[in-house]
Amino acid sequence: MMTKLVKTLLFLGILGLLGWLVWSNMKPKTQRISSHQILLERIESMGKLELVKYRLSDVIEHKELSTFLPEASVLLIIKADAVGCVDLSKLQAGDVKVIEDSVHISLPNPEICYVKIDHKDSKVYDTKMAFFREASLVDEAFKNAEEEITKQVKKSDILEQTKKNAEHVFKPLLEGLGYKKYSISFE
Repeated sequence: MMTKLVKTLLFLGILGLLGWLVWSNMKPKTQRISSHQILLERIESMGKLELVKYRLSDVIEHKELSTFLPEASVLLIIKADAVGCVDLSKLQAGDVKVIEDSVHISLPNPEICYVKIDHKDSKVYDTKMAFFREASLVDEAFKNAEEEITKQVKKSDILEQTKKNAEHVFKPLLEGLGYKKYSISFE
């Protein structure tokens, strides 16, 4: 009687194993296909000389308070780039004055070209009680971070650093053109 029970259990075990193997190999395989139609919308002439890039980090906790739902929050680590530049397309012929072996260039005032969040290096560190609100909460947090980083960049010395870097870039260029004396100003 014991051998019959062992044989039955062994048979059921082998049958179960075979069934599992067949089932695991017959799972539906999903395939994702994307189709793209890229259209060139416009071509613009650019004259902005990027002279300095600041890499910034922001740790932001963004909360959503609701009267009916529990407090939801997300914690993000944001990486962003801010670039200072001079728009050389604003340069006029009268902005360059040559007198014998000296030259004076009046460059346009430096500006912040852009502040851009690097989504590839940014991370969602933690979420609490977000559930179905997580996507919108993360999106709001990214927008809030971009606004705050832009404010902080405007308060920073990025424009002064852009001026210094412009002088470092133009110095060898002007010396290479044969000017022994040069000056650069910003207007």
